[in-house]
Amino acid sequence: MTTFLLKLFVKDYKNTDDPEVRERYGTFASWVGIFSNILLFGLKLMAGLVFNSIAIVADAVNNLSDSGSALIALFGFKLSSKPADAEHPYGHARMEYVSGLLISFVVFVLGLQLIKGSVEKILKPQAIEFGWLFLVVLIFSIGMKLWQSLFFRRLGDAIDSPTLLATSVDSRNDVLSTTAVLVAAVLTHLTGFNLDGYMGLGVAVFIVISGVKLVQETIDPLLGTVPTKELVDRIYNKILSYEHIEGLHDLEVHTYGPGKCFASVHCEVSSDLDVMVGHDVIDNIERDFLEEEGIHLVIHLDPITKDEETEALKQEVEKIVTEISPELSIHDFRVVKGVTHSNLIFDTTVPFGFKYSDEKLIKLISEKIRELNPTYRTVIRIDRDYLQLHTQEGSK
Repeated sequence: MTTFLLKLFVKDYKNTDDPEVRERYGTFASWVGIFSNILLFGLKLMAGLVFNSIAIVADAVNNLSDSGSALIALFGFKLSSKPADAEHPYGHARMEYVSGLLISFVVFVLGLQLIKGSVEKILKPQAIEFGWLFLVVLIFSIGMKLWQSLFFRRLGDAIDSPTLLATSVDSRNDVLSTTAVLVAAVLTHLTGFNLDGYMGLGVAVFIVISGVKLVQETIDPLLGTVPTKELVDRIYNKILSYEHIEGLHDLEVHTYGPGKCFASVHCEVSSDLDVMVGHDVIDNIERDFLEEEGIHLVIHLDPITKDEETEALKQEVEKIVTEISPELSIHDFRVVKGVTHSNLIFDTTVPFGFKYSDEKLIKLISEKIRELNPTYRTVIRIDRDYLQLHTQEGSK
């Protein structure tokens, strides 16, 4: 069913990497959400008024708010597709995260409102009239919301859209809330004990918890998150496959919305390599990443000196650092010799959440290096490494 609709309404629907296709997906999904939720609002409002059910009327209002959320998503996709301009040189793709965040807040606030309404119904229960039309409307609503949840999940996965995935969760919550209304109504009819408020309270708490999780999930990409292990491994393996690249470090990845990925990295090459050859290598890597991975990559070239004296001193410093903690490592090591002292300049890679502060660690390393030779002075830069971070997480 979903594939048929995509073929019918989304031109070139398989090419999900195309920004224009992503916008078509979002626009189509938004209009489906707007019209289907307005339909459910009308049916439930009619049933709620006819059968004197506050629960169904509240559920109808919930569907009306879902139409509002779909409108927010529609504007979000439209704004996120705008090209870069002077004020926003990286484009507007993060607007999709903002629309997802707004929908998450709507889910959270509706959950709070349902808690309030459920408590009121527990304290002041009202009799519910029962009939076949009552059942038909609720069962139809459950089926429609279940289809919506699967539909939005399918499209959200296809284009990696936090907005559509948040909408899918909202639709799933609506399935639970409407099911609770139906079950409570049936049990109340059979037993005479009004369960409407109690069932609504349980579902409302679940919706609030889902809303909190959705808010966190949509805030994270706005703040900036660590790239996935798969992406880091792919970048490392691809760069190291090129001739003359002996190592890399200081990888940083930034996303400005779906399909807007920027990265920088330091690549190590021999100091004996001709500068024109080195430039040609990194030029090819940057171009290949943009064309094949869609990543705007900038490479800093680090020449590696391999004279015996520098290499021996580097090994001694590496030993000092790893004795402090095997989680530490160094790179970009070089020595600048002077008349009265020599500067040892290097970067130390430190895991997130390390037991020492950066300042304390630098002081500790410097003291131990001066024990080797009091004329040694250190210039140490602390950095973090995505690959090391994922290694830490994998060992937990």
